[in-house]
Amino acid sequence: MRTAVACTHMQEQAAALADAVEAALPGWVVRSVERVLVAYRGATDADVMRAAAEAGQRAGAEVGAEVRVLLAEDIDEQRTTPLTLLRAAVRYPTEVLRAAGIPGVVRDEQQERLFPNDVYDLAPANFADVDPALAEPGLAWGAAKAFNHLQRHKTG
Repeated sequence: MRTAVACTHMQEQAAALADAVEAALPGWVVRSVERVLVAYRGATDADVMRAAAEAGQRAGAEVGAEVRVLLAEDIDEQRTTPLTLLRAAVRYPTEVLRAAGIPGVVRDEQQERLFPNDVYDLAPANFADVDPALAEPGLAWGAAKAFNHLQRHKTG
């Protein structure tokens, strides 16, 4: 009975995290494009920001769906993490910035090795780097997954 409750709780936390990712990504894409654009050009551009908003909507829908698929898998079958999927979402602001002709930024060697496709140094280190509103659902999901894992695999 306790394992079923833990599993239900984890599913609730997974749904909350996926919802939060879908809601947060559009704004993160726009903020990322704006930050790099202003750093390079000193101002924003209406057409680029419109493209950023469109890319943000795609990111929310597509990465949100990827997160839902991942979190629907059994915990022992999950081969990646939601944060890894969020880090891969750099492709959305990157495509906008490249189309705008913005050159990549100088990154340290470790960042280049860890995130070779993140030419604008946008990859989030944690959920809160995408949006502070993701910190709590990310932590809650992680705790629920850890508890479920311990319940499932405890010995003795």
